[in-house]
Amino acid sequence: MVRAVIIDDEQHCIDRLNHLLDNYASRTVEVVGCCKTVNEGIDYIRAAHPDLLFLDIQICDVTGFELLKAFPKPTFEIIFTTAYEQYAVKAFKFSAVDYLLKPIDRDELLASLDRLKERVSQLDRAKRFDVLFDNLRMQRGMPRRITLPTVSGYSILYTADIIRCQADVNYTHLFLKDKQKMTVAKPLKEFDELLADHNFYRVHNSHLINLDYISRYVKGKGGYIVMEDQTEIEVSTRRKEAFLERLKQISNYKY
Repeated sequence: MVRAVIIDDEQHCIDRLNHLLDNYASRTVEVVGCCKTVNEGIDYIRAAHPDLLFLDIQICDVTGFELLKAFPKPTFEIIFTTAYEQYAVKAFKFSAVDYLLKPIDRDELLASLDRLKERVSQLDRAKRFDVLFDNLRMQRGMPRRITLPTVSGYSILYTADIIRCQADVNYTHLFLKDKQKMTVAKPLKEFDELLADHNFYRVHNSHLINLDYISRYVKGKGGYIVMEDQTEIEVSTRRKEAFLERLKQISNYKY
């Protein structure tokens, strides 16, 4: 049984979450306390040692992140709750940290609890929160580090160190600038959604590339790209025109 604490300054939000947990997750989650301020939450966590926090991002005039500063080596998992999408949803995804948008949806809550089962035994929570805070501090909400699940826990990479991503059914192979290869149990589509705004481009159903590592483009029906690591990547015919337009934007070179 997961022992949970709800930290939120709005009673109706506490009531909503309690109702969902009581009706749909009572066999797996027990709410042992509810707090309405950051200081109250800190004191309760130290006394009760919960397994899980449902932590509101905006609590009165401070943020839930202030609470986490009191626990540099957290022994609990966190599911952030927020009504504000401006808190860089991508930063949460990049950091492998879960969040729920208010009003909380039942199915999204249950999916979040299912994901929690995969993480609850891991010991590197502090690393994931560090990545989250670092990404949130970046100007214009531009995350620069990404947390990736591995067999033994999590690996943290700078996005600028990823040369390309290659699909392998429901897995993705990441090729890094130090010549390492990492395989992650996520489809390429998820990396496309995360990295598309960070100078990555999907040139083929099977290939997502970092545009910073293109060495040259070779013309042809769709053509192909030679990356700096000398890998040749085919460009699909239907993506060729849009890809070349993107190249013009970043290089001012006419193809």
